[in-house]
Amino acid sequence: MAAVPLPSGPPPSFDPSGHPGLPEGSPVFALKELVARLQREQYKIQDLLSSLGFALRSLNNLNQLLELIPMIATRVTDATGGALVLFRADGQVKLEQIYCHNEDQYQNIRSALEAATRQVTASFQAAPESSLMSMARSAMLSLDRQVNRYLATDFQLFGTAIIIQNVERGRLYIFSRDSDYSWTDTRQKLVRLVADQTSVAIENNELTLALRKKERLDREMEIGAEIQLQLLPRQCPVIQGIDLAARCKTAQRVGGDYYDFIPTSYDQLLHPGSHRSAAAAWSFAIGDVMGKGVPAGLIMTMMRGMLRAEVLNGHSPSQILQNLNFVMHTDLESSNRFVTLFYAEYNPKTRQLAYGNAAHNPPFLWQAATNTITRLDTVGMLLGLDMTTQYHEARVDLQPGDTLIFYTDGFTEAANQRGERFEEENLERALQWACRNCTSADDILNYAFDLITRFIGNDNSNEDDMTLVVMRVKPELQLSLFP
Repeated sequence: MAAVPLPSGPPPSFDPSGHPGLPEGSPVFALKELVARLQREQYKIQDLLSSLGFALRSLNNLNQLLELIPMIATRVTDATGGALVLFRADGQVKLEQIYCHNEDQYQNIRSALEAATRQVTASFQAAPESSLMSMARSAMLSLDRQVNRYLATDFQLFGTAIIIQNVERGRLYIFSRDSDYSWTDTRQKLVRLVADQTSVAIENNELTLALRKKERLDREMEIGAEIQLQLLPRQCPVIQGIDLAARCKTAQRVGGDYYDFIPTSYDQLLHPGSHRSAAAAWSFAIGDVMGKGVPAGLIMTMMRGMLRAEVLNGHSPSQILQNLNFVMHTDLESSNRFVTLFYAEYNPKTRQLAYGNAAHNPPFLWQAATNTITRLDTVGMLLGLDMTTQYHEARVDLQPGDTLIFYTDGFTEAANQRGERFEEENLERALQWACRNCTSADDILNYAFDLITRFIGNDNSNEDDMTLVVMRVKPELQLSLFP
């Protein structure tokens, strides 16, 4: 067999793909080398952006993620360094993160950027704008000027916005000291891509913080609602010759409506539910704090404690209202909230009701003998409005079958889907019918709430707190059977 001749000369060169046959200086070799380098750059960019995406999904600490932003943006664009500057709602423009792979240049760049942010912060704190959006827009324009002033002479500079909910909240700057460096469209797109990821991370963090705050407030509201529920009467007291029913329906979890049944002596507190307690005088109160929610609930709680203390001192209804107005005036005036309150004291032995009114909705008195309704009212202003106002009182003798209905304006101001209000006249007619046809205080209460629910509509919620207290003097037969 003939021997195969071996090639003479140097071994053949290899192209970038690993295939032999092309000399290094040939045009085809150069083209293949360029393609290979572009592929390596593409893989590098993909790896860096994938790392950023992974960090965005995995890191719970926003500061840890923000540390990566200038570094990744610098590397995907082959720049010298980068900086992330954020604008805060208080007017502060802060250099959040900076990266520079050249340690000798790092401190000079940092000093220059800090000087620029201080300059912008000082100008905006001296002349603040009216809105966050206008402040942010002006701040970023001013920041660009200052950064260019401090860095543009030494660097090729590019900056893009960090936009969160259509508001520019910061800038991502990338810079290169290479004089031959140019900001191509591809590089600019890559920086914008990193900036968009940064915006998503910041917005997600803010939404998470807002959600946690809401959850904390919700829990505090639940606690407030539980406390308020404990302060309202858990059940109606046993009062000689009286049938009672009451309900408070709050528009929010904590409301400003208030009602109470208050013992008038320490003996009633020591022996609740006894025959002696039932035969003693009892006080009734219903009130409404202007507004809803936690502030109204806090004022209601304060008023409850003060009122109970006043009742035990044995004062008349007018004097109790006078004292409450005097004591609460400063706190109510400073909070820009006021209180309406109807206060009455009932004596089961004489069936006489003494009452005073501080601008609350006058209760309805249905008289069984005549099937007529009258309103119980006296002269008096809102609690907390005027410290020198005078309150008055009146008395009425109740007869068997008479019914007294205390209510708050949540009933009369309840609106249906067409925006029509229920109004006092409709409530008066409805209660007159209920008092004539219902056999118990609880039936009257249920009728009134069912009626208002149908008026509002099952799909709608009440905009205001609604409270109703029904006090019916038992008919003669029931009175004779009372132990």
